[in-house]
Amino acid sequence: MSYFVTGSDTDVGKTLVSCALLHGFAAQNMRVAGFKPVAAGTDVDGLNHDAKTLLAMSGVSLRYEQVNPYCLSEAIAPHIAAARENVRIEQSRIVAAYRELAALVDSVIVEGAGGFMVPLNDNQTGADLARELGLPVILVVGMRLGCLNHALLTIRAIADQGLQCAGWVANVLDADMPALQENIESLQKRIEAPLLGVVPYMTEPDAKCAAECLDLAMTV
Repeated sequence: MSYFVTGSDTDVGKTLVSCALLHGFAAQNMRVAGFKPVAAGTDVDGLNHDAKTLLAMSGVSLRYEQVNPYCLSEAIAPHIAAARENVRIEQSRIVAAYRELAALVDSVIVEGAGGFMVPLNDNQTGADLARELGLPVILVVGMRLGCLNHALLTIRAIADQGLQCAGWVANVLDADMPALQENIESLQKRIEAPLLGVVPYMTEPDAKCAAECLDLAMTV
Protein backbone atom coordinates (compact mmCIF):
# COMPACT_ATOMS: atom_id res chain seq x y z
CA MET A 1 0.00 0.00 0.00
CA SER A 2 1.21 3.49 -0.86
CA TYR A 3 0.39 6.68 1.04
CA PHE A 4 0.29 10.44 0.57
CA VAL A 5 1.86 12.22 3.52
CA THR A 6 0.68 15.75 4.21
CA GLY A 7 1.06 18.16 7.08
CA SER A 8 -1.08 20.44 9.20
CA ASP A 9 1.35 23.19 8.14
CA THR A 10 4.81 23.51 6.63
CA ASP A 11 7.83 22.38 8.66
CA VAL A 12 5.85 19.95 10.82
CA GLY A 13 7.99 16.86 10.18
CA LYS A 14 6.57 15.36 6.99
CA THR A 15 10.01 14.17 5.87
CA LEU A 16 10.78 12.62 9.25
CA VAL A 17 7.48 10.73 9.30
CA SER A 18 7.81 9.76 5.63
CA CYS A 19 11.25 8.30 6.35
CA ALA A 20 9.88 6.56 9.44
CA LEU A 21 7.21 4.95 7.25
CA LEU A 22 9.85 3.87 4.73
CA HIS A 23 11.95 2.39 7.53
CA GLY A 24 8.97 0.63 9.10
CA PHE A 25 7.68 -0.90 5.88
CA ALA A 26 11.19 -1.94 4.82
CA ALA A 27 11.47 -3.77 8.14
CA GLN A 28 8.44 -5.78 7.01
CA ASN A 29 10.41 -6.92 3.95
CA MET A 30 8.62 -4.55 1.62
CA ARG A 31 10.35 -2.81 -1.26
CA VAL A 32 9.83 0.89 -0.63
CA ALA A 33 10.51 4.22 -2.31
CA GLY A 34 10.08 7.80 -1.25
CA PHE A 35 8.62 10.34 -3.67
CA LYS A 36 8.78 14.13 -3.31
CA PRO A 37 6.93 15.40 -6.40
CA VAL A 38 7.63 19.08 -5.75
CA ALA A 39 10.44 20.41 -3.60
CA ALA A 40 11.31 24.06 -3.01
CA GLY A 41 14.74 24.98 -1.67
CA THR A 42 18.10 23.46 -2.61
CA ASP A 43 21.46 22.74 -1.03
CA VAL A 44 24.77 23.85 -2.53
CA ASP A 45 24.62 20.85 -4.86
CA GLY A 46 21.39 22.16 -6.39
CA LEU A 47 19.31 19.34 -4.96
CA ASN A 48 16.65 19.39 -2.26
CA HIS A 49 17.65 18.11 1.17
CA ASP A 50 14.33 16.41 1.95
CA ALA A 51 14.22 14.67 -1.43
CA LYS A 52 17.80 13.43 -0.94
CA THR A 53 16.80 12.06 2.45
CA LEU A 54 13.86 10.17 0.92
CA LEU A 55 16.15 8.86 -1.83
CA ALA A 56 18.61 7.56 0.77
CA MET A 57 15.79 5.81 2.65
CA SER A 58 14.40 4.12 -0.46
CA GLY A 59 15.02 0.42 -0.70
CA VAL A 60 15.77 0.29 -4.42
CA SER A 61 18.36 2.01 -6.58
CA LEU A 62 16.85 5.18 -8.04
CA ARG A 63 17.97 8.35 -9.76
CA TYR A 64 17.33 11.61 -7.95
CA GLU A 65 14.95 12.76 -10.70
CA GLN A 66 12.75 9.71 -10.10
CA VAL A 67 12.21 10.77 -6.52
CA ASN A 68 11.90 14.52 -7.17
CA PRO A 69 10.58 15.52 -10.62
CA TYR A 70 10.31 19.22 -9.74
CA CYS A 71 13.25 20.70 -7.82
CA LEU A 72 12.93 24.47 -7.33
CA SER A 73 15.70 26.67 -6.00
CA GLU A 74 13.92 29.01 -3.60
CA ALA A 75 12.42 27.77 -0.33
CA ILE A 76 9.10 29.52 -0.88
CA ALA A 77 5.62 28.50 -1.99
CA PRO A 78 6.14 26.14 -4.95
CA HIS A 79 3.93 27.98 -7.44
CA ILE A 80 5.82 31.22 -6.76
CA ALA A 81 9.22 29.51 -6.93
CA ALA A 82 8.20 27.83 -10.19
CA ALA A 83 6.98 31.10 -11.73
CA ARG A 84 10.30 32.79 -10.90
CA GLU A 85 12.12 29.98 -12.74
CA ASN A 86 9.67 29.99 -15.68
CA VAL A 87 8.61 26.46 -14.80
CA ARG A 88 5.03 25.20 -14.83
CA ILE A 89 4.34 22.33 -12.46
CA GLU A 90 2.34 19.79 -14.47
CA GLN A 91 0.23 17.34 -12.50
CA SER A 92 0.25 14.87 -15.39
CA ARG A 93 4.05 14.66 -15.25
CA ILE A 94 3.94 13.97 -11.52
CA VAL A 95 1.33 11.24 -11.92
CA ALA A 96 3.38 9.57 -14.66
CA ALA A 97 6.51 9.68 -12.47
CA TYR A 98 4.57 8.21 -9.56
CA ARG A 99 3.26 5.32 -11.67
CA GLU A 100 6.77 4.58 -12.93
CA LEU A 101 8.00 4.42 -9.35
CA ALA A 102 5.04 2.40 -8.10
CA ALA A 103 5.78 -0.28 -10.71
CA LEU A 104 9.17 -0.89 -9.10
CA VAL A 105 8.21 -1.27 -5.43
CA ASP A 106 5.57 -2.49 -3.03
CA SER A 107 4.98 0.87 -1.40
CA VAL A 108 5.58 4.48 -2.39
CA ILE A 109 5.52 7.13 0.32
CA VAL A 110 4.57 10.38 -1.37
CA GLU A 111 5.51 13.50 0.57
CA GLY A 112 3.47 16.54 -0.35
CA ALA A 113 4.84 20.08 -0.44
CA GLY A 114 4.00 22.38 2.47
CA GLY A 115 0.45 22.02 3.72
CA PHE A 116 -2.37 20.13 2.02
CA MET A 117 -3.83 23.10 0.12
CA VAL A 118 -0.58 24.73 -1.02
CA PRO A 119 -0.86 25.96 -4.64
CA LEU A 120 1.24 24.12 -7.22
CA ASN A 121 0.29 26.26 -10.21
CA ASP A 122 -2.41 28.78 -11.14
CA ASN A 123 -5.18 26.19 -11.01
CA GLN A 124 -4.10 23.23 -8.90
CA THR A 125 -3.08 22.60 -5.30
CA GLY A 126 -1.50 19.81 -3.34
CA ALA A 127 -5.04 18.64 -2.59
CA ASP A 128 -5.74 18.24 -6.33
CA LEU A 129 -2.59 16.15 -6.68
CA ALA A 130 -3.55 13.95 -3.74
CA ARG A 131 -6.98 13.41 -5.29
CA GLU A 132 -5.47 12.56 -8.66
CA LEU A 133 -3.13 10.00 -7.10
CA GLY A 134 -6.06 8.62 -5.09
CA LEU A 135 -3.90 7.43 -2.21
CA PRO A 136 -4.87 7.16 1.46
CA VAL A 137 -3.56 10.20 3.31
CA ILE A 138 -1.44 10.24 6.46
CA LEU A 139 -1.56 13.56 8.27
CA VAL A 140 1.42 14.81 10.26
CA VAL A 141 0.31 17.22 12.97
CA GLY A 142 3.04 19.47 14.30
CA MET A 143 2.30 19.68 18.02
CA ARG A 144 2.65 23.35 18.85
CA LEU A 145 0.33 26.24 19.60
CA GLY A 146 -2.36 26.48 16.91
CA CYS A 147 -2.17 22.82 15.89
CA LEU A 148 -5.80 22.03 16.75
CA ASN A 149 -7.23 24.48 14.23
CA HIS A 150 -4.69 23.58 11.53
CA ALA A 151 -5.16 19.84 11.98
CA LEU A 152 -8.96 19.91 11.98
CA LEU A 153 -9.12 22.18 8.92
CA THR A 154 -6.76 19.82 7.09
CA ILE A 155 -8.83 16.78 8.05
CA ARG A 156 -11.90 18.53 6.64
CA ALA A 157 -10.01 19.39 3.43
CA ILE A 158 -8.94 15.74 3.01
CA ALA A 159 -12.55 14.61 3.37
CA ASP A 160 -13.72 17.29 0.92
CA GLN A 161 -11.44 15.71 -1.70
CA GLY A 162 -13.15 12.36 -1.18
CA LEU A 163 -9.94 10.88 0.22
CA GLN A 164 -9.48 8.53 3.13
CA CYS A 165 -7.30 9.58 6.02
CA ALA A 166 -5.41 6.41 6.90
CA GLY A 167 -4.16 7.86 10.17
CA TRP A 168 -2.39 10.79 11.74
CA VAL A 169 0.87 11.28 13.59
CA ALA A 170 1.47 13.73 16.43
CA ASN A 171 4.97 15.11 15.97
CA VAL A 172 6.12 17.12 18.98
CA LEU A 173 7.80 20.30 17.75
CA ASP A 174 7.77 22.26 21.00
CA ALA A 175 9.55 20.45 23.82
CA ASP A 176 7.73 22.63 26.34
CA MET A 177 4.32 22.75 24.69
CA PRO A 178 1.69 23.48 27.36
CA ALA A 179 -1.08 20.87 27.68
CA LEU A 180 0.52 18.56 25.11
CA GLN A 181 -1.42 15.47 26.18
CA GLU A 182 -4.70 17.39 26.36
CA ASN A 183 -4.14 18.66 22.81
CA ILE A 184 -3.49 15.13 21.56
CA GLU A 185 -6.61 13.86 23.31
CA SER A 186 -8.65 16.71 21.83
CA LEU A 187 -7.59 15.66 18.34
CA GLN A 188 -8.27 12.00 19.05
CA LYS A 189 -11.85 12.88 19.96
CA ARG A 190 -12.35 14.83 16.74
CA ILE A 191 -10.44 12.83 14.15
CA GLU A 192 -12.00 9.52 13.18
CA ALA A 193 -8.77 8.17 11.70
CA PRO A 194 -6.43 6.38 14.12
CA LEU A 195 -3.54 8.04 15.89
CA LEU A 196 -0.59 6.08 14.51
CA GLY A 197 1.79 7.36 17.15
CA VAL A 198 3.37 10.25 18.97
CA VAL A 199 6.89 11.20 17.87
CA PRO A 200 8.69 12.92 20.75
CA TYR A 201 10.66 16.13 20.40
CA MET A 202 14.01 15.43 18.74
CA THR A 203 16.97 17.78 18.52
CA GLU A 204 18.16 15.72 15.54
CA PRO A 205 15.57 13.88 13.38
CA ASP A 206 16.00 10.11 13.55
CA ALA A 207 13.80 8.05 11.24
CA LYS A 208 14.50 4.76 13.02
CA CYS A 209 13.51 6.19 16.41
CA ALA A 210 10.44 7.80 14.87
CA ALA A 211 9.46 4.48 13.25
CA GLU A 212 9.55 2.82 16.65
CA CYS A 213 6.88 5.29 17.81
CA LEU A 214 4.44 4.33 15.05
CA ASP A 215 1.96 1.47 14.92
CA LEU A 216 1.90 0.72 11.20
CA ALA A 217 -0.57 -2.10 11.73
CA MET A 218 -3.20 0.58 12.30
CA THR A 219 -2.88 2.04 8.79
CA VAL A 220 -5.63 1.16 6.35
